[in-house]
Amino acid sequence: MQYRRLGSTGLKVSQLCLGMMSYGSSKWRPWVLDEDASLPFIQRALELGINFFDTADMYSNGASEEILGRAVRRFARREDVVIATKVYYPISAAPNDGGLSRKHILDSIDGSLRRLATDHVDVYQIHRWDPHTPIEETLEALNDVVRSGKARYIGASSMFAWQFAKALYLSDRHNWARFVSMQNRYNPLYREEEREMIPLCESEGVGVLPYSPLARGWLAKPRSAAIDTRSVRAQTDQYAPSELEPYDQEVVQAVSKVANKHNCSMAKVAIAWVCDQPGVTAPIIGATRIEQLGEAVAALELVLTPDDRASIEAPYRPRQVLTHD
Repeated sequence: MQYRRLGSTGLKVSQLCLGMMSYGSSKWRPWVLDEDASLPFIQRALELGINFFDTADMYSNGASEEILGRAVRRFARREDVVIATKVYYPISAAPNDGGLSRKHILDSIDGSLRRLATDHVDVYQIHRWDPHTPIEETLEALNDVVRSGKARYIGASSMFAWQFAKALYLSDRHNWARFVSMQNRYNPLYREEEREMIPLCESEGVGVLPYSPLARGWLAKPRSAAIDTRSVRAQTDQYAPSELEPYDQEVVQAVSKVANKHNCSMAKVAIAWVCDQPGVTAPIIGATRIEQLGEAVAALELVLTPDDRASIEAPYRPRQVLTHD
């Protein structure tokens, strides 16, 4: 496992980040693994050298954070892992349990720390942009979270580049803690982030942490025209298309051909492609079968040739920007 600095910070994270959305409670989503089934994945990730774990307070309504906290205490030293969690989505029906108000941020960081059983998180991230709260209020609250020692750094996820640029500008203007990372959807089937967000992050020294590197399963394996071979998660995911456009099918076929050339899985090729892109620090991977972790780590050793990359990228056509809600 290789380790990279997160953006322009001195924090070193593994080239892969394990996303914790799949671990928590099956009552929350049918594809989520309960605690007994989840712990072996965290243990195996640590054995493979992954030190970076991404969760959120809304994943399984807090159970994901609780499981990660218990796993870290059981399998690792707290100082050896990098824990990232997120705030924005509600986990109850209370009127102030949601968004990025000062009240919700300060309440939520305390809730996350309690569930994680730690006195700090390494990266505290806003899960989405809040159109109902002045960004100045959000940034000042996040600055207070950092200054209090409850978070070492702050990060962001899924917004338009103009919004992120505004936030960075205001942080600099007020000498507030600055976003050091951006979680965005990015894979061979969705590359709209190459237009503005990724160049902005490269220019500003912000680490890029792409989620959905397998495009919700479309890049994991070929799909039969008659049988839906996607995972239960992909089939029930509101953000996953039920069908692909013809040009998207060409991208899938190109990934398949490169995989056949290297005698490996499509998932390995897709992860290797994302890892190889400019600005990317660490893709966020999900796993519900233990062998998927080893395969993802093996992707770091796969060297794609310029011809491989060109064949994957050539069929891509610009598409509508997905919403950030």
